[in-house]
Amino acid sequence: MATVRTAKAHWEGSLTEGEGEVNLVSSGVGSFAVSWAARTEQPNGKTSPEELIAAAHSTCFSMSVSNELVVGGSPAPASVDTTAEVTFQKGGPGITGIKLTSSVVVPGVDKQKFDAAVEAAKKNCPVSRALAATPITYDVSLAES
Repeated sequence: MATVRTAKAHWEGSLTEGEGEVNLVSSGVGSFAVSWAARTEQPNGKTSPEELIAAAHSTCFSMSVSNELVVGGSPAPASVDTTAEVTFQKGGPGITGIKLTSSVVVPGVDKQKFDAAVEAAKKNCPVSRALAATPITYDVSLAES
């Protein structure tokens, strides 16, 4: 059965001088101020669509790596830490790339199984699939426990 998650955005004013708010409706965990400047200059306490994409992508990829390790017969990771960097080109094509950097701690994992799990996570992460039109690079390392 499919699940639906909802966020709601409100914007006032012009693109460059206006401001708004995004509300995470499904979870109710918060509302966050957004602005054009947060996309193209300093965030100054506000977020942007790109930062929200980075949050979703880093979380999804970490979860996907964990799942693929277990599905592939490896132990569950002690931790998966992923940073997503979303590049936005102002006055041009918009989002031009996403770089995911992950450090994974999996005691006792076989290196081949680890590599296979990472490749499966790259292919199967739902957010990666949704963003497939954007170039995505991956740097995933097996860290010492």
